[in-house]
Amino acid sequence: MDLIGICLFKRNVSILTTLNRCRIFNSVVRWRDQKKLYTYKSLSDSAPTDLTRTYFSFSVRGSLFPKSLSLTSRSRRLGTEFKSPIQAVPVIIQPTREFHTSGRLKALPAPVIWLVLKPIQKLVAIILGRSIRKWWLALPANKKQLFREWMRRRRWHLAGAGAGFMFFISLFFLTHLDESPVTGRSRLLVFSRENFLELAQFTSDGYMEEFKESLLPASDPRHQVVEQVVQHIAQRNQDIAEISSVSWTVHVVDGPTVNAFVLPNGEVFIFTAMLEAVADVHQLTFILGHEMAHALIGHAAEQASLSHVVELLSLILLTAIWAICPRDSLAVLGQWIQTKLVQFLFDRPFSRKLEAEADQVGLQLAAKACADVRAGPVFWQQMEISEQLRGEPTIPEWLSTHPSHQNRVRQLDRLVPEALELRGRCDCPTLPAADPRVIFSKSVRLILENAKKQEVMEKEENNEKGRMLPLPQTPPVPAQGAPLGGLLASSALPQNSA
Repeated sequence: MDLIGICLFKRNVSILTTLNRCRIFNSVVRWRDQKKLYTYKSLSDSAPTDLTRTYFSFSVRGSLFPKSLSLTSRSRRLGTEFKSPIQAVPVIIQPTREFHTSGRLKALPAPVIWLVLKPIQKLVAIILGRSIRKWWLALPANKKQLFREWMRRRRWHLAGAGAGFMFFISLFFLTHLDESPVTGRSRLLVFSRENFLELAQFTSDGYMEEFKESLLPASDPRHQVVEQVVQHIAQRNQDIAEISSVSWTVHVVDGPTVNAFVLPNGEVFIFTAMLEAVADVHQLTFILGHEMAHALIGHAAEQASLSHVVELLSLILLTAIWAICPRDSLAVLGQWIQTKLVQFLFDRPFSRKLEAEADQVGLQLAAKACADVRAGPVFWQQMEISEQLRGEPTIPEWLSTHPSHQNRVRQLDRLVPEALELRGRCDCPTLPAADPRVIFSKSVRLILENAKKQEVMEKEENNEKGRMLPLPQTPPVPAQGAPLGGLLASSALPQNSA
């Protein structure tokens, strides 16, 4: 067999066959032919190489082997050693690819596991509380008295256990405190931002599947405008690590919902109805800055962390409710009251707080992007008037997860002077002297005055027409033989003319 037959695998031999023929022991490569066992010894005493996961390709170069390197072949039958008649060239062994029989399994993000376990935890608490109630009701009176006496004797031990439990909860809070980006606010963070980046990918895939039929193409002018605004905001705020480390991707959904949201991984979703609701690019910059602020601060992880802690603490109260209430119907009512108290005392106030913080940070992002930050309060005034014109009911703020439009306008008005100073330090062009807030107020006042004048004029015209053609107080009695249709037509004339 010549040198090429020794150094190169045959093309018609499969990878698995080659692996069965090849063995490596202490830097020695051996492979079998039908009659002979060929051996190649390496110069280096490297560790044994594992061929179970990789296969090798051999190539030949033109330089000769050094004298100390020999290519030998051993006969399986005779066991004699002989040198190759040709001093061979170096053989290069390099891995080319790995074999994978199946894909690697990824662990579910912690928030997903918590969402799955949340109903199970409630069910366990209900069963435990109900079991305690049945156990207590089944106890005889003397054993109940003995249990009360035991509790009285052990009251200090039980108080110490409760104090230790509260100590561990406080220690848990202190070890999971984190500082919010941009604002520097201390917050509780049980789930890390990395966990929510993994969860955001699952959520993004779900939204892409849901909106796949209504996504605008990248060539659409509306998509291009949003893309330019998002990239401009990200470029002007590169000093914030949470913005510069994320790749921002835009998706414009053709839909009637006035909404926009940004996932923690930088996926921006905005509906065309929101593009129709904004008056100019300055308002659009403020809205996108607000949504990007949610992502860079990590409000989703913060809100889930607080909800997780409150849920765990409420499980103790839920168990006590089902243990104390004498009937299941009362326990269900107590559980419903507990759920509403948690919503109105913790969840919704905290959500409104995060929205107000996103307004503040979003206004700063828009200011650094050289937008007219005075347009921010105007947008929420427009939204309030639009909802009134559509006849939508006004929800009290304590029932909502968002601040009311009026409170948002007042808060942004307080933040506008600071945002204008920040904008002036960012080498932005000078803003026009006309304040959009003043222009909007005057426009609304003028529209209301014109509407009132129009209403007064319509009333006067109706009164004049009523005096000119008064309606009969009693319907006329038709004469004998008079046509009924003509009388009805004549009585309807004043109504039609009005």
